[in-house]
Amino acid sequence: MTSNLATKLREGTKKAHTAAENMGFIKCFLKGVVEKASYRKLAANFYYVYSAMEEEMERHREHPVVSKIYFPELHRKATLEQDLHYYFGNNWRDQIAPSAATKEYVARIREVGNTAPELLVAHSYTRYIGDLSGGQILKKIAQKAMNLGEGEGTAFYEFDQISDEKGFKAKYRANLDEMPIDDATADKIVQEAIDAFGMNMKMFKELEGSLIKAIGQMLYNSLTRRRTRGSTELVPAE
Repeated sequence: MTSNLATKLREGTKKAHTAAENMGFIKCFLKGVVEKASYRKLAANFYYVYSAMEEEMERHREHPVVSKIYFPELHRKATLEQDLHYYFGNNWRDQIAPSAATKEYVARIREVGNTAPELLVAHSYTRYIGDLSGGQILKKIAQKAMNLGEGEGTAFYEFDQISDEKGFKAKYRANLDEMPIDDATADKIVQEAIDAFGMNMKMFKELEGSLIKAIGQMLYNSLTRRRTRGSTELVPAE
């Protein structure tokens, strides 16, 4: 059965994708303005999202629809655990908690898993295809902005089990089109993907306040240092 779901998802989520990219937090990230405290909060939130999504997909891995895009090599939970260990230390589990928007996101994933597992496809598509498409670019931005060495805090962007990302995405999209679904179900999956973008945007919105505050503090510190240097330069040498 051919559902053209890949095309429907790409076309149906264009506006949501653009809106997400125009979020303040994401725009700052893409411009290389990344603040470690905000970033590690995002990594923590993603840990809860991916944990829920991967647990539900594992639970439904034999579902006629979910099985088509069940690829353990995409899973991010373990890589996020590595990153959280780097940012928070050995007791990272005791230091993180999901934000309000993250709780809503996770609750929706659990609801879908319990009532309409086929909609998990939307959540898989929204996160994993984006991760594969821009992962290496975002990794380099994060490394440069936060002065990270190779292998420090960026495991999330590494898909060690996927050697050909372009080829893998082509296979993923082909499997979307082979799903045994009707047009009505395809439309529901597209709408769920749009909603998933909205849930991601809520998480990004929460982080904007922290990022703006951090940037403001950095500017203040920079100006203070300049003023201090300036006043020092005016003091005559003895």
